[in-house]
Formats: sequence, C-alpha cells, structure tokens
Amino acid sequence: MGDPLERLGSETAMGLESTIKEELSMDIDPPLRENLATAEDWRKALNKVVPAVVVLRTTACRAFDTEPAGASYATGFVVDKRRGIILTNRHVVKPGPVVAEAMFVNREEITVHPIYRDPVHDFGFFRYNPDAIQFLEYDEIPLAPEAAYVGLEIRVVGNDSGEKVSILAGTLARLDRDAPHYKKTFWLFIDSLTVVKSVMVVDMLIGYRDGYNDFNTFYMQAASGTKGGSSGSPVIDWQGRAVALNAGSKSSSASAFFLPLDRVVRALKFIQKGGDSYKSEWEAISIPRGTLQTTFVHKGFDEIRRLGLQSETEQMVRLASAQGEIGMLVVDSVVPGGPAHNHLGPGDVLVRVNGEVITQFLKLETLLDDSVEQKIELQIERGGTPMSVQLAVQDLHSITPAHFLELSGAVIHPLSYQQARNFRFQCGLVYVSEPGYMLVRASVPRHAIIKKFAGEEISKLEDLISVLSKLSRGARVPLEYISYQDRHRKKSVLVTVDRHEWYAPPQIYTRDDSSGLWTAKLAFQPESTMPSSGVNGEATHMEHTHQINHHELTDGVSSMETCYEHDSAELHSENEAGFGSKKRRVEEDLPSDGVVADGSLNETGEVKLANKTATENPVLSDYPGPTAATANSSIAERVIEPTLVMFEVHVPPSCMLDGVHSQHFFGTGVIVHHSRSMGLAAVDKNTVAISSSDVMLSFAAFPIEIPGEVVFLHPVHNYALVAYDPSALGAVGASVVRAAELLPEPALRRGDSVYLVGLSRSLQATSRKSVVTNPCAALNIGSADCPRYRATNMEVIELDTDFGSTFSGVLTDELGRVQAIWGSFSTQLKFGCSTSEDHQFVRGIPVYAISQVLDKIIAGANGPPLLINGVKRPMPLVRILEVEFYPTLLSKARSFGLSDEWIQALAKKDPVRRQVLRVKSCSAGSKAENLLEQGDMVLAVNKEPVTCFRDIEDACQALDNGDNGGNLNMTIFRQGREIELLVGTDVRDGNGTPRVINWCGCIVQDPHPAVRALGYLPEEGHGVYVARWCHGSPVHRYGLYALQWIVEVNGKPTPDLDSFVNVTKELEHGEFVRVKTVHLTGKPRVLTLKQDLHYWPTWELRFDPDTAIWKRRMIKTLDCRNL
Repeated sequence: MGDPLERLGSETAMGLESTIKEELSMDIDPPLRENLATAEDWRKALNKVVPAVVVLRTTACRAFDTEPAGASYATGFVVDKRRGIILTNRHVVKPGPVVAEAMFVNREEITVHPIYRDPVHDFGFFRYNPDAIQFLEYDEIPLAPEAAYVGLEIRVVGNDSGEKVSILAGTLARLDRDAPHYKKTFWLFIDSLTVVKSVMVVDMLIGYRDGYNDFNTFYMQAASGTKGGSSGSPVIDWQGRAVALNAGSKSSSASAFFLPLDRVVRALKFIQKGGDSYKSEWEAISIPRGTLQTTFVHKGFDEIRRLGLQSETEQMVRLASAQGEIGMLVVDSVVPGGPAHNHLGPGDVLVRVNGEVITQFLKLETLLDDSVEQKIELQIERGGTPMSVQLAVQDLHSITPAHFLELSGAVIHPLSYQQARNFRFQCGLVYVSEPGYMLVRASVPRHAIIKKFAGEEISKLEDLISVLSKLSRGARVPLEYISYQDRHRKKSVLVTVDRHEWYAPPQIYTRDDSSGLWTAKLAFQPESTMPSSGVNGEATHMEHTHQINHHELTDGVSSMETCYEHDSAELHSENEAGFGSKKRRVEEDLPSDGVVADGSLNETGEVKLANKTATENPVLSDYPGPTAATANSSIAERVIEPTLVMFEVHVPPSCMLDGVHSQHFFGTGVIVHHSRSMGLAAVDKNTVAISSSDVMLSFAAFPIEIPGEVVFLHPVHNYALVAYDPSALGAVGASVVRAAELLPEPALRRGDSVYLVGLSRSLQATSRKSVVTNPCAALNIGSADCPRYRATNMEVIELDTDFGSTFSGVLTDELGRVQAIWGSFSTQLKFGCSTSEDHQFVRGIPVYAISQVLDKIIAGANGPPLLINGVKRPMPLVRILEVEFYPTLLSKARSFGLSDEWIQALAKKDPVRRQVLRVKSCSAGSKAENLLEQGDMVLAVNKEPVTCFRDIEDACQALDNGDNGGNLNMTIFRQGREIELLVGTDVRDGNGTPRVINWCGCIVQDPHPAVRALGYLPEEGHGVYVARWCHGSPVHRYGLYALQWIVEVNGKPTPDLDSFVNVTKELEHGEFVRVKTVHLTGKPRVLTLKQDLHYWPTWELRFDPDTAIWKRRMIKTLDCRNL
C-alpha cells in the first residue's frame, strides 16, 4: 500500500451478519492441500522474484477523481520484460496526471509512464524502457491466477513501511472475501510549512471524502500484516508465480487483502497486442470493459431466502452451479441515469444472464466485457417475484473521465463512475475535484456538482467552458451547486472571475495513453487580459445582511492542502482556508501630473459631493442612511457609523507571501479619506496582511460591496491603507459614506473615557463606553514558527472592558473623533517544546502614525508612484531604524550600572514611563546590524534623551529634512561604558513584497522583514527564500520544503531573484538539479530534484505599479524556450 497520503485507508468493521458469513464460509472452504515446498524452494523462488520487484515513487501532479495531489511510494513488479510492463495497483497508477520512477533492487532508477488503469478494479500498468536497465539480471514474474487456493503458503515481496525489500509470509485463508470497503477516508489537506511525518503543515483543512473502492469482485485474504508502501506487491507461491496482487490491509489486525489476477491477465494480453517490444510511442490499446452501473454483492443462500428467493430457484441454481457454491449475486446499488436505473433495485437477486445461471463475479464481468454496446437479458427475483429485464451494456471507459479543466487552481471534470457510485449522482455531471482559489472564495466546496453558472444550465463540462469564455476579468456572476452532503438543496453563491493573473488561463488537460502524459491546451482564447470595467469591477448591492458562507480548500497549488460546509465564526480566523484574489484597477492614466483635486472637507472631515443623481431620483434621495436605526445610540456611535467598513480578505494560495498564516480574514476598518477621486480606509495588518490579496469592502452607511486595493502596508505599525473607488458607490452611496475625523493629539491618558465602536458581522454598529487603563503598553510578541509580520516597537492602548479578542473597530471621544484604531494582533502561543497555536488579541493603535502617512499621500509626498483609481500618486517612504527595542525600568537599568545622572535625565524626560530602551535584535542586512549589539541601552539620539519608541520614530523622520546622510547620532550604554555611535537608518516603502517566483512547485521570494528580523542571513548571500511549496510538485517529491534559503543551484550562487532566474531558466526538462539550501536554523543541506516543465513550468508573478495589476510571466515552459 502507499504511504499515509496514498493509502486507500483502513477497512471498517463489518456488520454482524457479515461476520457470521465469514465464519461460516471458513468452515466450508476446500480442505488444505499439502504444501511440499521446502526452504530451498522458497530461496530459489525469491532469488528469481526479488530482482523483478521495484519501488515506485509516484507524484500525483493534480487532484483528480478519487485521488488528491501528493507524493507517495509503493511497489510494482515486472510482468513483461521485453515490452517493459510493470503491474501495480490502480491507486498507485492514479486516475489523473502522475509522474513516476521505478527503482530496482540494485538502485537503478528509471522513468515509468502509465499506460492503463482499470476503471473499477485496483490494478494498473506502467511501462518503462528495458534497455535503460544496464546492470541487473532479472526475469519477469509470471501471472498464475489459477494457482491460488485456500491454504496456499505465500510470500508478499515488496516495499513495506518504506523498506527497500520486505518479504512477509502468510497463508491464503479465503478466496471469496468481499472487496474491502474503505468507506469515508479521513482526508488531511495541509498547507505547506512544518514537517509532520514527512508532511509539511501550516493551516490544516481536515475533512471526509468518499474515495476509491473496488467492487464487483472477490478478494483473497491472508494474515500477512502488510503496511504502507506494499501496494502493488506480488503475492507469490513457492514456484515464483504471482497468484494475486496485494492491495490493502486492515489496520486493526494483521489481515491483508489481495486482488485476484484473472482480469489482470486479460488486460495484459490486450496491452501486449500494442507491440512485441518497447517503443517510445506506445500504441494505445482499448480494453473492452462493459458495465450496467450496478454494484452487486455476493450473499449466502440463507440471507437470500430471507430476501424472498423461491425454493425452486435455489434448487435450480445449486444444481446448475459449480460444486460448493454457497450463494448468489444480489443488487446492492444502482447509479442514477445508468443502464439499470429504474430497472434494477437493491435486493434484486440475479438468477440468469442471457439464459445462463450466474453466481460469480468473474462470469458476470466476462459476459459484460464481451457485450459492450449490446443488449443482454437479466432474469431476477424481486421479493420472490420472477422478473426479466433487457439492459444495454455501456462502455465503461465512456464514463471514466480522461480530461479536466484547470481553472484558477481548481480541477473540474465529468463525474466519474467511482464518485457517481459513492455520491449517487449521474455520471458525467460537472464535478469539482479540487475547488482551487476562485471557487473556494465563493464557498464552493470540494465534491460539489455545478448545476448553473451565470444563469445558464450546466450539464457537461463544455457548458461551463462556454459560459466562462463569455466572462470578463472581474465579472461577478451567480453559481448554483449541489453537494452530496446536502443533496436535496441547491446552494447559490457569487463567483468573482479573477481580475489578476494569479493563475494561468483556463486549460483543458487530456490524457494521452500513448505517451502516458496529460497534454494541456487553452480552454478558450481569452479576448483580453484587461478587467471588464473600471478599477474595482462591479459593485454588489446587498440585502439586509452581509451573508458570508465560507468553505475550506488545499493545498496545496496546488494546494498549497475537510468538512466543507460551515459558516465562518470568528474574525481573522487563522483556520479559515478560503482562497481569493485582490482587486486592482487597470485604467489609462488620467492627467499627466497624476493629481486629481479632492472633494472639499468640512470641519469633521465629511466630504461634500454633488448629488445630482440623488436629487433627480426620489427613491435614492429618500435613502435613510445608517442613523435612522440608531436613534437611541450615543453621539459617538451615530457620528462614526457612516465611516466604518467591514473587510473580507482572501489570499490566493499562489501568492501566500511573507509568512501569511491564513488565506481568509475578516475585520472592521475606518474610512480616513473620502473624495471624488479616492477613498482610503485604514485597518489592522491582521486583516490585510499582504498586498497580494483580494479585498472586499462592505459599508455600514450603504448596502453595497465593492473591491478595494492595498496601497500601503506600514513596515512597522500594525495598519494598512486600502483604496476604493468612490464612484463605485453610486451617487447616493458616495453621499452617505464619509471619512472619520482623526484626532492624533492630545494622546490618550490613563483614566480617559473612550467609546469603542465597531461592526458586527451583520454590519450593525456596536459600541460601549470604556476607560483607558494603560495608554502606553509596550508590545512583546515573539516570533512565530513560520516568520510573519509581528508588531514591534509599538505602544498600544489597553481598556478596562471590550467585546472580546475578535472584535475590532475604533476608539473615539464623545464627539466621534477617532483617537485610535481598535485592531487585531497575531501571535503564537507555545506549549512545550514542539506545540504552538495561533492566537489573536485586540489593542488600541494610536492614529498619529496613520495621520502622518495620510497627510503625505494627500499632499503628494516624494516617493514611487502608484496607480490608484486610474491616477498615479506618489506614495510615501518611511525611514526606520531596523532594530527591535524593548523597555527596561530605570530601577533595573541602575543595577546594570547606569549612572544617576542619566537616570535622572530619563526620569525627567518621561516621569510616567520611567524606562530606558534596550536593543533586542537588529534585522539582518540593515545598516544598524554591525553597530548596535543586543542589550545596548539607548540613552539619547542627537543628544536628546529618548524613553519610548515614538522618540526614535520622530528622530528618524526628522532626518528626511536634514543633511546628515540619514544617520542617527546615538548615545549608547554598553557593558558599563557610555559610547557615541553614528547609526544608519533604512528607507522602506509600503508596497510589501512585489514579486514571487514559482520553480518546480516551490514559491520563492526575497527574504521578507520578518525573516530578516531573526538576525540571520546565509553567508552565501541573502539568497531566495522558500515561502511555500505545492502538493504534487517536484519539490514535494524530493523534499525541498519551506523555511529555507536556496543559495546555490548546480554550484552557481543565487544571491537574489534575478540570479536565481538566470540559473534556473538554463535547466532542461527532466534534468536532475543539485540545490544547496540553508535552513532558518543555519543548517546547510544539499539535495537533488528532477525538474518537470510539463506540469510545473517556471513562472513569476510581479506587481506593476504603472498598471496596478499583478502580472504573470512565463519564464520557461516544456519546449525549453526562455520567455
């Protein structure tokens, strides 16, 4: 069996009747035959068999049908040496795209390609080039299904539990066991970061699914105790013949289950007709397979009599059947829409087919396979009543999907017979195997069946593609789907077509059995890459409440890895797994000077806009606004409510940069600027964590939902600025929405009364009066296991009472003037040495930092331009000292030897705090890195005593107006000595990380500030930092995981992204690459991986400030062109 990601699962306990049946059948099995094999016989047999057994390392490149994307190992064995054919299990060959290698016992490794996987039974074939094996003598293993009998001593030779060669002994105990039913397998979808039993984990999305199960066949059973990795092992007798194929096991006992080889032998004979020897282009052979889309089970005569079988029929069947027959075939289930639908039903007893008594699966299946596209006559008994029906035998391959649509990370294909049988839906419906980003953002779960899209009925995949081809980027259209978990109710959601190029254009992958690959082509020719309208696309008018149903993904880009249907319950939920994309505007530049006059502001900051439309439209002009329902609220609440917005943020898995810990966030923000040309809202960075995200704004003042764009992420403070287009609100919305008045001074003091105002999920304003208990609490947030933004060098406001850790909003005075943002902070709680848990808390963030940046944006400060609502605006730069400080009480500082003179000077400067700042760490690569040391006390900057973080901020900002080259003259107390240092500062923008590269399935970027804050960068250079990896990719297969730098590729240094691109674009498809990495812990490592440009081309995603859009560029594809 495969590893934990690939194993079919553990068999569940059978019912009491099945247990009784098993016990009874043991009593009537044929007597044991004499086993004359000696130890020498087994030695000879194993010497012959072991060289023909291979370890298969498979990588499922995409989730498809019953199988997720992932990497695994299993076993196979050579059954045709001349043609190069390896037999293994279906769940190893995979129904979808797979890349695999086979390793022989002498460690020769070759590439293998799938040539057949049975639609029902658990077997499949790989092929390889026999000439590639140069140093091993081996023979094919003959197949002998007729040699199996109860009591036969067998050996299972394979890769068990990861061992290269494992030989397990057993005795066949049963030949007529029901096919093991794995039922609902616990499917663990994980995004990629920390290693847990060879699996990388950050956000776990856990759920149940119905996966692959074999049926309409008997299995063999033995107590051989096979475990993970032994899937596909040959079950051999003492003569070295394979009598069965190992397939599964029971986790609660040593029982193992083997597939009989009768149908395998038939399929192999058809495949061998494709040629007498190995050829690079294999001739795809069609193996006739017929079906009635009906599942039969074999039941004993005792149980069938209870179903109403007539005594005369039983007597006839016993006489016509082979000696020892103990039962008959009974209909267990019928797939809707299949040939037997409305003709056969559960409990029907099969008596004859075309006049012949059929009691065994093998005879029935042989008859069906020989009667494809023909009609057959079935004689059955239903409750003791004889009946006869004529049914058309359907081609089984016609209901086995051989193509899929890849759309924004989603995998969508016709519903297979396997899943139709599991879910009791009709074959061929449009089935979501993996929802990816766009569908998960709309709350479409895995296993959904799409019924309607953009108002058009969807009955097949071509219908969906036709509708998609008519939609423009940014379009928002309704989608209806049903789920097997709630099959009787349709659900309607709103899907937003990607505006950014987070993913490649929609592609159709089609299976090519001659090459073993899935070839891709564009699903349709996109008319344009430009959005359909304006900066923000279409606005959505909402009804009374803002309804949000959120469902999880995986991983994974893939997956970058459920119980799919539940409502999101908490703001900023770290376990949310929705995927989305951020909206940015692409328009032609407006005036050349890049400035548009803002609307005039009154004293409270409210915008005065012309409202001609509202005047002419009495319905709109009568809109009551938000205060009508809050007549009993406080003045502060009534004033501030029109300025509040609810943020919903999605992060596409292809752009999970900077260690962002979730893919879906909620939070309340406040509008800080509102004019004709631009609206700006401020929110904490635990809601808007990175710029490569999709932001939707819902306004408390007006029932509308519009996209926003991240325009500024403060490099230190916990806030972000998000722009929106006021024209998208309409005339009425723009008139009732207004900006809050910010009150940065005077600063809050202990004992001051404030109003805490925020929004509930239903966009209702909620407020309470509170008292400031600590206006200058210094934050001390430790680094997370995966480095991500954490607030440092910040003093926050604490209250006596609030609304809990998930409620965000603003703090105002009694007139509704904003004095602080009540924002969310992310941290990680550590339990012991290896356990941690994400946690969040809320504190007040003084608005002075927001006010400073806002003034620069409005005034047009010097800085890099950014297109906002079609207008290029210079964005401010922030000068900072990249050093993390922490306060120490002066009483403690005295113990370290600080003089009384300095203690008095610092106490006089700040009699409230009575503290001194000490250096905790310097960011790697900063100008202060080699000057300041851990534990240094900062006494003064430019001869002025400093006691708090803001003192250093103000000193840094003052350098912008000076001529001292951006250096601070700092007075430091170090190890009993007072020294003077000239320390350089660094200038940072608010853009976040603007570039990401995907190579072999790993997402790499420049080391972000949270990584550099750890104080370490590799000696080889900053390198490129691995932020995430994708399931089913080469890096998954070979173990190039996250939280490390790539410093060399094939011995060539990669100090930055440009050099990394230059090195990797010279690599060829299928080439083994030597990669040197350095972990965050500083541990170096060298590994090799095989590049796969067919399924994993190299591409980059870069934000273009001139067009305000994230653009995707292909760096290298399969044809090895450098683009």
